[in-house]
Amino acid sequence: MPEINITSIRTSSNGVWQGDNPLDHAFPLLIVQTTLILAVSRFLAFLLKPLRQPKVIAEIAGGILLGPSAIGRNKEYLNWVFPKWSTPILESVASVGLLFFLFLVGLELDMSSIRRSGKRAFGIAVAGISLPFVCGVAVAFVLRKTIKGEDQVGYPQFLVFIGVALSITAFPVLSRILAELKLLTTQVGETAMAAAAFNDVTAWILLALAVALAGNGAGGEHKSPLISIWVLISGGAFVAIMLTVIRSAMKWVSCRFSSRNNMADEAYICFTLAGVLVSGFITDLIGIHSIFGAFVFGLTIPKGGVFAERLIDRIEDFVSGLLLPLYFASSGLKTDVATIHNGRSWGLLALVIATACGGKIIGTFVMATMFMIPARESLTLGVLMNTKGLVELIVLDIGKEKRVLNDESFAILVLMALFTTFITTPTVLAIYKPARGGSSTSSRRKLGDLTTTKDTKDELRILACAHGSGNAPTLISLVESTRSTKNSQLKLYIMHLVELTERSSSIIMVQRVRKNGLPFLNQSLSSEWHDRVTGEFQAYSQYGRVSARTMTSISNLTTMHEDICHVGENKKVALIILPFHLQWRGEGDQAIMDNVGHGWRGVNQMVLKNAPCSVAVLVDRGFGNGSQISEANTNIIRRVCIMFFGGPDDREALELGGRMGEHPAVKVTIVRFIQQEGQEKNHVVLQLSPSERGGVELSYSFSTAIMSPEKEKACPLNFHTYIYEDKSICFSFFCNFLMNLAGAGRDCHG
Repeated sequence: MPEINITSIRTSSNGVWQGDNPLDHAFPLLIVQTTLILAVSRFLAFLLKPLRQPKVIAEIAGGILLGPSAIGRNKEYLNWVFPKWSTPILESVASVGLLFFLFLVGLELDMSSIRRSGKRAFGIAVAGISLPFVCGVAVAFVLRKTIKGEDQVGYPQFLVFIGVALSITAFPVLSRILAELKLLTTQVGETAMAAAAFNDVTAWILLALAVALAGNGAGGEHKSPLISIWVLISGGAFVAIMLTVIRSAMKWVSCRFSSRNNMADEAYICFTLAGVLVSGFITDLIGIHSIFGAFVFGLTIPKGGVFAERLIDRIEDFVSGLLLPLYFASSGLKTDVATIHNGRSWGLLALVIATACGGKIIGTFVMATMFMIPARESLTLGVLMNTKGLVELIVLDIGKEKRVLNDESFAILVLMALFTTFITTPTVLAIYKPARGGSSTSSRRKLGDLTTTKDTKDELRILACAHGSGNAPTLISLVESTRSTKNSQLKLYIMHLVELTERSSSIIMVQRVRKNGLPFLNQSLSSEWHDRVTGEFQAYSQYGRVSARTMTSISNLTTMHEDICHVGENKKVALIILPFHLQWRGEGDQAIMDNVGHGWRGVNQMVLKNAPCSVAVLVDRGFGNGSQISEANTNIIRRVCIMFFGGPDDREALELGGRMGEHPAVKVTIVRFIQQEGQEKNHVVLQLSPSERGGVELSYSFSTAIMSPEKEKACPLNFHTYIYEDKSICFSFFCNFLMNLAGAGRDCHG
């Protein structure tokens, strides 16, 4: 391919009708590259999701797949989609995303956690850095003598780069792995996060040292060692000014900032974003990489306030979802696995992986056991601290840019980072699973247990789950209908179910709403959903015997049921109410069906299977959005119909209907279906299951419940009760019955 002068490349084309190829122009080609990278990385992330791998693995693997290691072996494709002249443009756009992402990392990193962690986390961090760094220096001698061309690089810079690459713990990736495994707020997770925070700060200092020592790398002009000293002194002065003067200024900005969307607040946001760019420029001017300045500027922002939340909301989706994958993919595009072409190279890869894993795990394990941490938890800490990712790739990219690392050494270290991060989640799952006080399914609590006790002060405890504030009106209507005015008090726990994502705000929220790895009642929590739901339930306080408390569960959908079942067991609730995965908005022909996601159906199924008590699935058809019922307002009548076929589920529904019947504003009607002796069976409805014909207990073909005729006879029928025996026309009767019942009032629930 002929050489192209990049200054001759135009930004946009005139279009195919005028004979221009859009891929020969910078901006159209950037659009194609971005779209292709996002499509491939998202597809790989979907494939790796069952393995619970962080998104960074898919993004790096996507770059490797698109690069010279796989598809890029086709030179025509590589020159067409990823020509060499486009590399600086792609990397410049990706670097903007990296700059703001490192600002988010600094914003997410709470320096006070390092001070609170004490000697334990500090000692673990020191051991987790020192041993792999020393081992990395030893491996660097082997690599320098074995890999062709690396002997042209000076000893100091090469040793420091390899040592830093092997000793780093990726704080952003580790926090997402811990949140995925529900370990973020456990003792192991908090220790790992504090140690990783210290490790991250140390890594940036070592990186600044490595960049200062690197100069122009191999083949570059030899410069005086005093230049490196001046770079380090200037960097230290920059950090000191940022953490004193700029931090005070940002604290003032945070105090002046309000949650209202006014012009002053917009000015503060723009000022802060400009500060990220200026900080990056200053550190680049000093001679340290620009991302160091963005990271330090992020440390100056006060944590946990409205200002920090608004900053995260403004930039994280655009940066993490669009720009950052370009950076990881660009690292993959520069990785040519073909350079590892013989047994010697693969042996070096095995040596680097063994050194990185062994040094980090052994160093952390030994120090953790010295602090009297159990062996299993110490080993888990070692595996967690071995997580690589973002910072590792940044170090390697800078090393390649400074010509300290050639293609072969770069490929070896990238594959090492991929492997160590890939094995973290499955290894932790294999060696450590903390006890969460799992529920015992041998004796499930039932609503009937409350009615059989003689203690009139026995509380009815309900756990009501919600996907959002839109579920609140219907939940209030249902729960208020079940509030008995005679027997027992009502204690309501409301759990907001939120799916865990890769967003920084999601990780921060996990730290706020979980304690020891589990959801807890955080009265100091303030959020739009929390404030709205709490306000909607404040009317309950006037009744005296009703208390409502809110909590939030942020978890992966595959493990969300663990939180629900644990809270149900811990709070000894008698009933869990789950929202149906389909919701209806509007009425009649105007009703629109909303599907909140198929994954939520799986959550409901797992709760039904593992719950320690009775479970009700609430199908919201929009009937609960009207006027609320109360003891004082008996003009609004709720009409409830219960279909009673028999079995434990129907008996539990009957108990719930019994409580509803005690409410003065609720009218309950029961329709009981029984089989008439000698009646000819209709083989369409209510047909007996052939497998159960000869047994004492009878089961209907549409139900897996075991029927008990003795218990069914003992069920109270103290309401308007209809007993219908002719099964051949019972459903026709039932449809007409519901239509008549609905005609008496619009709030019929069936």
